[in-house]
Amino acid sequence: MTSKKTGAVPRHIAVIMDGNGRWAKRRLLPRLAGHKQGVESLRRCARACVERGVQVLTVFAFSSENWNRPQEEVSGLMSLLATALAKEVSQLSRDGVRLYFVGDRSSLSEKVRHGLAQAEQQTAHNTRLILNICFNYGGRWDIAQAAEKLAAQGVAITPESLDKAMALAHVPDPDLLIRTGGEMRISNFLLWQAAYSEMYFSASLWPDFDEAELDLAIGAFNGRERRFGQTSEQIQQPSTPTVTA
Repeated sequence: MTSKKTGAVPRHIAVIMDGNGRWAKRRLLPRLAGHKQGVESLRRCARACVERGVQVLTVFAFSSENWNRPQEEVSGLMSLLATALAKEVSQLSRDGVRLYFVGDRSSLSEKVRHGLAQAEQQTAHNTRLILNICFNYGGRWDIAQAAEKLAAQGVAITPESLDKAMALAHVPDPDLLIRTGGEMRISNFLLWQAAYSEMYFSASLWPDFDEAELDLAIGAFNGRERRFGQTSEQIQQPSTPTVTA
């Protein structure tokens, strides 16, 4: 699709949910308190996406590099995930949200793996919004696992075959990638899929990111011209009508 935006809602929004720890630190709270507040922000963002007609929301919940954080924080995040699954999945299902957990599950505990699979199964019939939660995910891991899969199948590695083997092959590439927290990098997130995504960097810490901030990001997206390698003149040139006999 090559067009200048005219108020359309992005079909797929991806978010790097950054700033939970800093949000907590500013309030003299433990970092895990920020992550708990971040769950509330995710709930709010998913609801807002449903209301605005977004079809896919993909969020970066835990990167493959996050294992290097203090053990107390990692353990707390795992516990928070289990609690959130038990508490949130039923409501998400009622809201029409389908869950996918994207990432390397091999290093997760059997209990966590079972919880992820159960949540996916419980929401499999929903169609209002696909919510991809990237957990123990890294963009480099994703490309490597896709290449490994193709090699094992004896399939030639091409851009097209890799695209079909990626962990997010079930959804279109993100139209808009948002990072909160004021940092301006993508931190090994969706390296393949974000090739032509529009980037939006918000100074708001993730727990403070609300519907108004989401609308600002969508508004900025609508002011961009997406050329996909073409020139502005090519995009603006009206297509030649097809003449039939």
